Amino acid sequence: MRLIGKVILLLAILIIADVSFGQGCSQCKLLAEQGSELDEASFGTNINFGILYLMAVPYLLIMFIFRRKIFLFFKGLAKK
Repeated sequence: MRLIGKVILLLAILIIADVSFGQGCSQCKLLAEQGSELDEASFGTNINFGILYLMAVPYLLIMFIFRRKIFLFFKGLAKK
């Protein structure tokens, strides 16, 4: 792939990522506004599940991508 093609692909990915990440704030705001009308337990549970989901997914992806290196690292620790 030529340099121009790579630059165009990178710009397209950055533009699409910006549009897709821009939706999160309005969803959290909507959930918070709806939660104020409901009982307190359901609001806290919904927000906490959303935060845990957003926090856990990147770590799971990294663990999946680097699973061989992680396995070899712990295998090396066990030998010591």
